[in-house]
Amino acid sequence: MKRAFSTGLTRDLKMASPERNAPRIGRPRFSRLALIAPVLILTAAAISGCADSRDRMTTSAINDDYRQRHPIVLTEKEHNLDIPVAASDRRLTTGMRDTVRGFVQDYRAHASGTVEILAPRGSMNSLAASTLRQQIRRELVANGIPSARIVDSYYGAGDPGDAAPIRLRFTATTALTNSCGQWPNDLSDNAFDNQNYYNFGCATQRNLAAQVANPTDLISPRAVSPIDTDQRSKVIDNYRNGSVPTSTATLGGFGGTSQ
Repeated sequence: MKRAFSTGLTRDLKMASPERNAPRIGRPRFSRLALIAPVLILTAAAISGCADSRDRMTTSAINDDYRQRHPIVLTEKEHNLDIPVAASDRRLTTGMRDTVRGFVQDYRAHASGTVEILAPRGSMNSLAASTLRQQIRRELVANGIPSARIVDSYYGAGDPGDAAPIRLRFTATTALTNSCGQWPNDLSDNAFDNQNYYNFGCATQRNLAAQVANPTDLISPRAVSPIDTDQRSKVIDNYRNGSVPTSTATLGGFGGTSQ
C-alpha cells in the first residue's frame, strides 16, 4: 500500500506539473502586451490631439508690427520753396537761379499742376520782390513749365521790417507717415510683454517714404521696358565666341600694377 500510494502521488505530481508550468510560459507575454497597449493608445491620442490643435493654433497673436503703427500712405502735400529777397535786390543771383532750377526739377518729377509764385505785400522788400517775381516767372518758363500753369499771388507780411521771401509752391502726391517722437505709453509698460515701444520703427518708415522717387511704386510696379534686341544679340555672340568682357583698370597698391 505504501508503494501504491507513493506511485499514485508521483503520477499526480507528473500530471499536475504541465498544467502548473503552462501559465508560467504565457503570463509574461500577456503582461508585456498588457503594458504596451496602453502606451500605444496614449501615443495615438497625443498625436491626434496635436494634429487637431495645430489648425486651431494662431502664432504671433500679439500685434507688434511697426509698419502697422506707422504706415506709409499717399496723400497730397504742398512743396514750398522760399527765396530770400533783400530790399536792395534788383535781379536774381546765380545761386537764386540754381535754386529755381532745382525747384523745377522737383516739380517735373512729382507734379503736373499749377505753380504759385507768392510775393510779399506790406514789407520793406515788397518792391524788390515784385521785380524779382517777374524774373522768377521767366526762369520757370525757360526751364519747361508752361506759362499757363504759373499763377501769381500775394501774401501779407507779418511785420513791415521783415525781409519776407518769395515763395514758390505746388501740390503733389507724396508718400508720408505719421510724425515721430510720440510716447503715449510709459516704456516700463512694454518691459514684460515682449513688445517694442510705440515710437519704434517710425524713423525708418519716414526715411523710406522720403527716399521713394515715385510714390506710385508703393501701389503697383512699373511696366517693363522693351528688350534691346541688338544689345542682347551682341552679348550672346560674344559669349559663343569666347570673348569675356574685362576691365582694363588696375588696382595699384592692392597687389596689382598701376599704369
